[in-house]
Parts: sequence; C-alpha cells; structure tokens
Amino acid sequence: MIIDSRKYSGPCACGRSHEMATRLAVIEAGCMGELDRYLAEAGLTGRRAAVYDRNTYHAKGLIRPRVEQEIILEPRGLHANEEATGAVLEQLRPDIEVLIAIGSGTIHDTTRYCATQRGIPFVACPTAASVDGFCSTVCAMTWGGFKKTLIGQAPVLVLADLDVIKEAPAALALSGVGDILGKYTALADWKIAHVLTGEHLCPMIEELTREAVVAVHGCCRGLAGKDVASFERLTYGLLLSGLAMQLMGNSRPASGAEHHISHLIEMEPEPLGLSSPGLHGEKVGVGTAIASGVYHQLAEVEEIGPLVGEYPAITPELIRGVFGERLYDSIARENEKDCMAGVTPGVVAERWGEVRRIIGEIPTREELEGLYREIGAKATLADLEVPEEKLGQLLDYSPLVRNRLTLMRVRRMLK
Repeated sequence: MIIDSRKYSGPCACGRSHEMATRLAVIEAGCMGELDRYLAEAGLTGRRAAVYDRNTYHAKGLIRPRVEQEIILEPRGLHANEEATGAVLEQLRPDIEVLIAIGSGTIHDTTRYCATQRGIPFVACPTAASVDGFCSTVCAMTWGGFKKTLIGQAPVLVLADLDVIKEAPAALALSGVGDILGKYTALADWKIAHVLTGEHLCPMIEELTREAVVAVHGCCRGLAGKDVASFERLTYGLLLSGLAMQLMGNSRPASGAEHHISHLIEMEPEPLGLSSPGLHGEKVGVGTAIASGVYHQLAEVEEIGPLVGEYPAITPELIRGVFGERLYDSIARENEKDCMAGVTPGVVAERWGEVRRIIGEIPTREELEGLYREIGAKATLADLEVPEEKLGQLLDYSPLVRNRLTLMRVRRMLK
C-alpha cells in the first residue's frame, strides 16, 4: 500500500491551505530493502545516518539500510527527552544530510527533534505499529519532567516494513490500537470546542482521522493471529492519523481528554502519586474508555443549565498542590491564557443539545472495554497498575495538563 500524501496539500474547503511535507508513505513487506529507490523517488540525496535503539537494531526481519553513520541508543530507560536527543546530537557527524529513524515512537520523536535542530530532513521507518505520531510535525517529548509537544518536522518519506512490524511484541500493536481508538473522544472534544467557541474545524481532516479510526476498529481482532492484512490496516490508520495532524499543524484532531489522562500519569506528579509501566497507547486506550464513560453520563442530562456555574480559576495554589514544584512552572505557563475564556454557563446551556449529539458518536465505555478484553489489550486503570481510587484525581486534574478545550475541561464548570 502506498499513500501519496501530496494530494492533500493546497487550498481546502475549510478556508485554509494545508501543507503536507511527507511526499510518500509506503506500507509493504520488505520495503526497507528498497530504501535507495524510495529515497530517490522522494528526492532525498546525500550522506545518511540511521538512529536505532539496540533492541531494534537486532529486530527480527529488519533489513538495515546502507548509511554513512549508525547511532545506536541503549533501550534501558530510553525516553524522548533531553538525554536521548543530547546523545544523538553529540554523536551526529557534521556532514550528515539525512537522518533515518528506525524504531518505534521514542526513536522517531528523538530523531525528529534532532533533525529539526540540525535543519536536515528525516525519514521514518517504524518497526512497530505502536503510535500515531510517525508522520507528525511535533515531537512528543518529556522535557524537564513535563510531557509536552515541541516543534518538529514531518518525515519526507515513510517506509513501514510489514515483515518487521508484524514480528514486534504484541503489546506494541495493541498500544497502537489504543492510540487510534482514542480519536473517538479526541474528535468529539474537537467538535465540542467548535460548537462552544467556534474553534476552527476542518471537515477533511476530521474525515481523515475518522477513516483511521474505522480502519483500526475493523482490523484489530486479526492482530493476534499475525494476519498481515490486519497489520497493514493498523499501520495505515496510524500513518493516516499522523498525516491528519500534519495537515492541521498540531495534534488537535488526534489528542483530547484521553491523551491528557495518559499524560498526567506519564508526568508522575509527586503529590498525586501517579505512575504506570504501561505503554503510551495503552494508557490512551484506557483513558478513552474512562472519558467515554464520563461523557455518556453527562449526556444523560437533558437540561444542563441548572448544573453549570462560572468556570473556576486555575490558581497557583491549585497547580502547586496537584503537580508539585518540579512541574509547577511548566503547568503554570501552559494555563496562562485559558482556552475556556468566553465559555459562559449560558453558552454551555444553549448549545448542550449539540454537545449531547456529538457524545452519541462515541462508543460507550462498556463497548470499548469489551473490545479491549477481546483483543487482549489493557482495559482498566487496574490493568495499568494505577489504583482505581485515583480516578477522581485523573478526571479533575488531567484537563490542566494541556490548555486545550475538551468536555473534561468544561466539566470543571459543573456544580
């Protein structure tokens, strides 16, 4: 399967012009063996360096490309952060003209950041269908202990070799499923923000993201049997979601309340005592089920007006008490200009019917958790090794992680 992503560039019916930097995305068995040909098709020339972690370097089925430099990172404790990017930039030869990321999400975000810093293009070669950020223009980083997105660049070329991807540990593919099914609530949050504030919503990007969700929802039951067609559809969904983010210029189509729940756990704020060994997509999947349950419960209320009050301020005392000193500065900066400005109780009450209709497009918590169990994915906080009694804190404080309007953030207005 080849995605000619250039067709999405240019003026759009939404009134904006979208730019697509990714010229070609290839999802085929053995395509890594054709790297030279695809580089030429994408117009990439010059000296190359490939970035791996040591586990990926020895991955089953991997055809390692011919390059001028190989940078191999130790996988133990590896995260997309200052340490990983520093290690790559320190080793990277000054004459390298193309960076090739060969691995899963951490390697890609690290390489994307380094390519951006050096001002050179990069190529994405995912070895596991674990996340949807391969085609993104942002780097999902942990910077100073704070989970945030930094400006990056999209890959010019993507090569997803199914011979490698289908041999990756099953948990990685299930993480990819969780990351994509999270778009059910992310898209709902985006549409709700559009209804409440007029935030720009592009129907084409929304449709692309929904196509990704439908593709993955339809194929995920075949992953356990190593069905190549199922891995192809999962990878397609992940890449399509990344292309949608690239067109948008940010992660809005793909990240809402479910990601904020995941990010709060990943930040491990000391006052809350939160942590989990789960993969990012596993936490997103559970976060999606949790958000769905809350949203559908809210949708049972026909007239929300009597329950809505003024939006409570996010005070320094609140931030310090929830996130601690280590994260205080980052969270305070994130919430300086609150996205809820202008959202009044009257606006919420007046447009609640439309909000309820949007919530109806999300599968229920029971449906999502049932699917997760059927395919062997993590379904609950307990599966993530997060105590269930932490649920209230996750619901109350996860909206503060990102200054983005979600229904979970609107929920702070409820009396």
